[in-house]
Amino acid sequence: MAGLARAVASLGGIGRLGPGPGTWGSVAVLPLAAAPGWVPLLAATLFTMAGLWAVSRLPEAEADPGWVVVDEAAGMSLALAFADGLLAAAIAFSLFRAFDIAKPGPVGWLDRRGGTMGVMGDDLLAGLLAGLVVLGLRMILP
Repeated sequence: MAGLARAVASLGGIGRLGPGPGTWGSVAVLPLAAAPGWVPLLAATLFTMAGLWAVSRLPEAEADPGWVVVDEAAGMSLALAFADGLLAAAIAFSLFRAFDIAKPGPVGWLDRRGGTMGVMGDDLLAGLLAGLVVLGLRMILP
């Protein structure tokens, strides 16, 4: 069971790519940008459920090692749910990675919580924030 949990947490080994495994985990879900918004939202839900399961079964994953990238897949998928085209997807990707790396405000607070909820929660919030910025830009720009 630990082997399956490691495979899920690393997105089938994508988390072992370097440099920047979190970026690779985010790139892996970019094709979802071509789908209707409900598809990345469903993917975010499925990645979240799978990630909660996997991380809770791997004590070493609760410290959020770089190879755990299912959280990036979940957060990036959530951000893509707000994107409606390639430009919006590129902005969502850039913002998500910026929020995930810089961990501003509540994103950092969730990250510092640690454990399964901290591992998954900071990326989901980073994805939500990126998505909301994209939504705001869509509302004010033609």
